[in-house]
Amino acid sequence: MQVVDKKNIEKRLMFYWSKIYTMSIKSGDDYNQLEKGIVILFTDYNLEKLKGINKFITKWNLREEENPKIILTDVLEIYIIELSKGEELLKNMSKKEQSKNSFNTWLQFINNPEAIVDMENKEVKKAKEVLEEISQNEHERYKAELRQKYIMDQKAVEEAGYDKGLATGIQQGIKQKQIEIAKKLLKKGTKLEEIIELTDLTKDVIISIKDK
Repeated sequence: MQVVDKKNIEKRLMFYWSKIYTMSIKSGDDYNQLEKGIVILFTDYNLEKLKGINKFITKWNLREEENPKIILTDVLEIYIIELSKGEELLKNMSKKEQSKNSFNTWLQFINNPEAIVDMENKEVKKAKEVLEEISQNEHERYKAELRQKYIMDQKAVEEAGYDKGLATGIQQGIKQKQIEIAKKLLKKGTKLEEIIELTDLTKDVIISIKDK
């Protein structure tokens, strides 16, 4: 989930996919054992490169430049879901159309997981069950709370963007909070990959914190 446009989301997507893909195989295993990697990105803003595409859900593969129907391999799939585009499409629908639209149910769930949503949607029902299961796990709940706090801080930066000095100050404050969170996670024995995902700090920064 990305709420602030940091102008590097394409590289971040490929980084996350590569981590998923390479982690599916152990040293010495045959390359045929590599498993498919799927990355799903939710954005709270519209991507500049996708502004000419009216769809709010786009799917990306590796394709040949002059023969786009030919996909090189199916091991790479990236889905980008631009929530703001979806919301605009819903606004142009009637109440009846909205009630029948599955995205409307997903949007309600994403905006407020505690909300009562249409339980006839099996996918949303399953997502709610998984979320409730995670919330029962103290470690997973702690990570979710940290992630939510990080998202709120990022939104604060976006809202303060009109004031460069203020935004810079907030950004510095967030960086310090990220470091503090990383320290707590390190003490709890959290894996390096999870800390990177939760804090957006680089591997080198986290290792330097660990070594202090």
